[in-house]
Amino acid sequence: MLSKRPMFLMLGIGGIVSFVLSVSIGSSDVGLWELMKILSGDYGTNIESIFDYRLRRTILATLVGVSLSSSGCAMQSLFRNPLADPYILGVSSGASVGAAVAILTGHGTSPEIIAAAFISSLMAVYAVYSLGKKSTYFLLLAGIAMATFLSGVTSFLIYISGESLRQVLFWIMGGFWTANWTKVKVVLVTAVMGTAVMIFNSWKLNAILLGDEHAMSVGVDVKKLRRVIISTTAFLTAGAVSVSGVIGFVGIIIPHTARLVFGEDNRILIPASILLSAAFMPAVDVVARVSAPGEIPVGIITSLLGAPFFIYLLRRKRYEAQG
Repeated sequence: MLSKRPMFLMLGIGGIVSFVLSVSIGSSDVGLWELMKILSGDYGTNIESIFDYRLRRTILATLVGVSLSSSGCAMQSLFRNPLADPYILGVSSGASVGAAVAILTGHGTSPEIIAAAFISSLMAVYAVYSLGKKSTYFLLLAGIAMATFLSGVTSFLIYISGESLRQVLFWIMGGFWTANWTKVKVVLVTAVMGTAVMIFNSWKLNAILLGDEHAMSVGVDVKKLRRVIISTTAFLTAGAVSVSGVIGFVGIIIPHTARLVFGEDNRILIPASILLSAAFMPAVDVVARVSAPGEIPVGIITSLLGAPFFIYLLRRKRYEAQG
């Protein structure tokens, strides 16, 4: 652990720098100098409102990243597969259906969309768990089947959405442009509670990495642990997706990058992934804001980054299998 402290310090500094840049950079000319004035008490109403928006957006991006990365760590340990991610149980597909239904039925306010996406994602995970609870293999198959089915439902809803098409599509692509303090409060609750459970069970996740038999031999109730991790992952991911839409690959990129540096020990890996995501997500959001007129949905950027990374993981796994 001592040898990892400099790396943790670097991640912490990186998170602070990313946070400050995210609050300081945007489409307006208001920047770091104006931020320093606000901190000293010298500011105008317009400048204050700009930084208020950026602040809640940055906090929201950070919490969503923390939720997805810690969930990704847990899923990869549970399935003993570095290619697993938080969406593998159909959470994102369920949330997309719920959000689309809310928008199409005229319940398109922020609290209504959050509630619909959150509830429908948890329902999807419950259905997946009910179908595949006998083993992680059956869970994986049930998750793929459920995600495919719900993606078809979402596509149908998009097809009939009419004037609501733009709102539905922008929600599905994922982003933080509709950030508000209600969303921050929702994901703050789920992120704090969920990550605490993950960290508390990190040693059990280490045990299950070596197989169910080994985990049981050291006193781990494998079935109970599977229920706890799946329900916590669903809680964390549902909270994140309900406030931001579908932001893909974060649950793969962050945990695996941290694993390359910190190793497989979840007692170190989960906190490292949390710190890395706290630096990564605000930085990606800055790119989304300034890289094009208007802005690019964050989900597009993470997909563009994640797809090559996913291919790299596949090639790496293949070479390891051949070696």
